[in-house]
Amino acid sequence: MTAGEQRLVGDLAKAIDESDFAWSLVLVGEDQSSKLAALTGDLRGKPSPTGDGKQITSGYSYWGIGPSIAWAHACADPFYLVMKQSLESFTRRWRRVRGKLDDLPCHYVSFGVGTGHKDRQIVENLIVRNPDMFYLPVDMSSEMLRLGTQESTRGVRLPGHQVVPVQLDFSIAENLSELTVLLHRLVGDEPILYSLLGNTMANFDNDTALLAGLTKLVRPQDRFLLEVATTDAVSDDLAQEAVEEYSRSRAYREFVTSALLHNTDLTINMDSVIFRGAVEGTRALRVKVVYQNQTGGDIQMMLPDRTRVPFPDRDTVRLYLTRKYERKAIDALVGEVGMRKIIGTHSDFQVPRSAHGFGMDLVLMAPGEQAPVPQPREKTRADEIWAT
Repeated sequence: MTAGEQRLVGDLAKAIDESDFAWSLVLVGEDQSSKLAALTGDLRGKPSPTGDGKQITSGYSYWGIGPSIAWAHACADPFYLVMKQSLESFTRRWRRVRGKLDDLPCHYVSFGVGTGHKDRQIVENLIVRNPDMFYLPVDMSSEMLRLGTQESTRGVRLPGHQVVPVQLDFSIAENLSELTVLLHRLVGDEPILYSLLGNTMANFDNDTALLAGLTKLVRPQDRFLLEVATTDAVSDDLAQEAVEEYSRSRAYREFVTSALLHNTDLTINMDSVIFRGAVEGTRALRVKVVYQNQTGGDIQMMLPDRTRVPFPDRDTVRLYLTRKYERKAIDALVGEVGMRKIIGTHSDFQVPRSAHGFGMDLVLMAPGEQAPVPQPREKTRADEIWAT
């Protein structure tokens, strides 16, 4: 990089830090038109009365300003118990975990920024140990990045140029490879804390493969923080309890239908949102949310490319997938992806009408072999780029 280019980047960092305007520097890692094409393809799926044809996969549920705002509203709904309890109990669960990070001056990479409330607590603690830390929230939705990062950095003494939101679908292996290169160039050998919070893992069809892909980024000096919704047992009755827990929230229904509303011409009827619970082996309770054509006749559905596809009577679009993991299965899951648990904390749902044994777990992990003590790094190109 030439001296002029370094000066330009340095001046940009200084302008962001000194401005009272809410500038945010976002690295866009994907062609958004290709993401729209992928969503369109998913909505062309075969007819299915059970949600196994047309679908809106996990990242697209939050893609766009409408779904992002709907998600924020759902998280503030006291009837959406999973998120309510997750947010309220996170402080004490994080307090029990963070002591294991006291000796690590970490940077922070957050997969799925969400509302930003949890990230703010983590950033507030990490910056005390490492004032020069970089905070990189990663999400497929640039709108979600904007909303979440505003909250996660509110009141935190973190210079704007040290906040680097990254628009990226982290479920794609090639994207993670490129992210790895970026991170290593940015922070060198300094330790990174990665996180996947808010039961995000549960929203993916192949949840174990997702976690395995993310934990491949973790070096011996790094750590990984995982949060999942849990159950003490799995049974058909408890699967129906989980369905009841999600279905009672009107705001949650509006969130799961938001992507369908904004990407098709369907007139949404909330009574056509159906929640189906099932037992997933011995490892989890699964809740599938579908939108079903209950008009009594075949209709046409317009897609983002302005083409129309048949939406026959009783056909469905899968809107969302989530799980509650059997608590005893978490250790096996950690080992399956080649990690070891450093510490785990649990919080039960302390609300009426919640099934006994439902709760949230927070697990701090490291690579399977013992991690060495990290050594200070030499000055890197990243230091030169952001020098002012």
